[in-house]
Amino acid sequence: MPPATTTPELLTVEDYRATPEGTRYQLIEGELYAMSPSPKFIHQAIAWNLVGIFNRYLERHAVGRAFFAPFDVYLSDNDVVQPDVFFVANDALRLVQDDGVHGAPDLVIEILSPSTAQLDKKTKRRVYVRAGVKEMWLVDPSLLQIQRYDFARDPAKPVQLIEEDESFATPLLPGLTLSAAEIFKR
Repeated sequence: MPPATTTPELLTVEDYRATPEGTRYQLIEGELYAMSPSPKFIHQAIAWNLVGIFNRYLERHAVGRAFFAPFDVYLSDNDVVQPDVFFVANDALRLVQDDGVHGAPDLVIEILSPSTAQLDKKTKRRVYVRAGVKEMWLVDPSLLQIQRYDFARDPAKPVQLIEEDESFATPLLPGLTLSAAEIFKR
């Protein structure tokens, strides 16, 4: 008879909410991940640039709301994440509550850092696909590239690789053309 094995118990939203105040975590596939100390300058510059681009666009086109970390996104009982920047379209704004977003945003943007790049590229991408996120951008400050995923078209591979000198668009934000150079501006 084979030995009995035990599976580790998955942590839940309740466990996440019981973490000490002042310490930031994400709950991904039932496992707590401590957030690194504050991000590097380029990470913050990119986030600021994206928020500015979204803010200017959304002032003219009321198609939804943009948010930035830290703001919790509850994707399941075992998944609470804090994407760097994300967008929720008008038809899903009911998901936005005082303590975070309870469901999948339409677009999530992760700015890669050496300490969390693999988590963002693999585990969180898998969670985002499973939760119903429509699109994900992985912004790589070291390569000055953006990988744009359209999960309906291909959950495993980016549908577009944008270099620093290129522009791109997303169907989630009609009429907006984004300049990678503006996103990467220091």
